[in-house]
Amino acid sequence: MIKNICTTVLVLVLIHTTHEQKGFKPIFDGKTTTGWHNYGKTTVGAAWKVEDGVLHFDPAAAKNGQGGDLVTDLEYTNFHLKLEWKVASKANSGIIFYIKEDPKKYPATYSTGLEMQVLDNEGHSDGKIEKHRAGDLYDLIKCSKESVKPVGEWNTAEVVCKNGKLTLVLNGVFVVETILWDDNFKALLAGSKFATWANFGTFKTGKIALQDHGDNVWYRNIMIKEWNTMETTTKCN
Repeated sequence: MIKNICTTVLVLVLIHTTHEQKGFKPIFDGKTTTGWHNYGKTTVGAAWKVEDGVLHFDPAAAKNGQGGDLVTDLEYTNFHLKLEWKVASKANSGIIFYIKEDPKKYPATYSTGLEMQVLDNEGHSDGKIEKHRAGDLYDLIKCSKESVKPVGEWNTAEVVCKNGKLTLVLNGVFVVETILWDDNFKALLAGSKFATWANFGTFKTGKIALQDHGDNVWYRNIMIKEWNTMETTTKCN
């Protein structure tokens, strides 16, 4: 009887997992950096290493221009991004999206792109700054509830964008929900460090990046589901 119950539970879990992953496509194959490049370049520097299915930024290898933010080759409009990340002690990184890649006009990914913060809250100085902690919409909206795991443990992050509604999810907790590009959002920008940055946070289609902030950070299981083909998987209706 117990064996039958366990088997039934396992089958239900597998069905649920399959349903959850339906429509998602990996944008990191776990073996190469195909589909990615460093911002403003066509190749990937040696600092971004693929190790046992994990994408690792190794600052020790980021010499002679071998670092830089890692950017998708493709642009996205309405999407659901899911990935896992972990950081070393005192490390900082970020998941940046809606990036306009035009390095002559915009020198960095964060010149235009919004960011979900990736951080060691306790060890990095940014952890002492409101709206700069892990899971925050960087410098714009702080988490409604902190759900980040300790340094060295894997966190699951989700960025969901649908027709201007943005939701950030960290370890299953809805930490940020807002509407992009309306008057309230413009007011948030006006009160932030980005107030005078030309066209910051204004693009409705753009690339996605993983940030090189000079620290050890790891990413894995990076997948995306574009809204044209997706079923509702969060509260972003």
